[in-house]
Amino acid sequence: MDMSEEKHKAMGEKQPKDQTKAQASGWLFLRRPPAVLDPIRRLFEPPRRLIEPYVKKGQVVADLGCGSGYYTFALAELVGPEGRVYAVDLSEKGIQALEKKVDEGGYHNIEAHASSASDVSFIKDRSVDFVLANGLLCSMADHRESAVNEIKRILKSTGQAYLSLGFPTPLGLVDQAEWEKILEGFRVKRRGGSLEKWAVVSVKPEVV
Repeated sequence: MDMSEEKHKAMGEKQPKDQTKAQASGWLFLRRPPAVLDPIRRLFEPPRRLIEPYVKKGQVVADLGCGSGYYTFALAELVGPEGRVYAVDLSEKGIQALEKKVDEGGYHNIEAHASSASDVSFIKDRSVDFVLANGLLCSMADHRESAVNEIKRILKSTGQAYLSLGFPTPLGLVDQAEWEKILEGFRVKRRGGSLEKWAVVSVKPEVV
């Protein structure tokens, strides 16, 4: 066996190990429950219960990792016709399903984008009152830091973000150390305990 074959074999043995975690996370987090199960899901996880304390009429909000819109439409109803909801998800199928519901429901305050949360350049700086990133960061195999920076960029100085993780490592991609590092970049207003990885945060004031 020559050196190139040996190197290729070594890379081939290493690569699946590197990919296993991301593939597992993709299956768990990106393959969301089908929309037909939403009525059952609402019995145990009513969308308004999570978001209602943070959202008011007329606000601009961003639902990052929105899927087919489980929280999006509750957000749209809370902000009302004078508000706006940016619904963002990497899955084009999810966004297509959401846009179909938008048309059928006659919503005019939802703007949907098939995009990574690490690049929401279509949202202006300091323009968003509330960001929902529920189970987003733990499902991102790459560019989590960029997604966090985008949340900081779009949030108003008076805005808030709800960040939460799903499964802990090794199923999720964010361990305790990274979670604490993420939160250090924000002003933490409320947070869950060691078994409940969620936090309500705002941007830190700029140092002049």
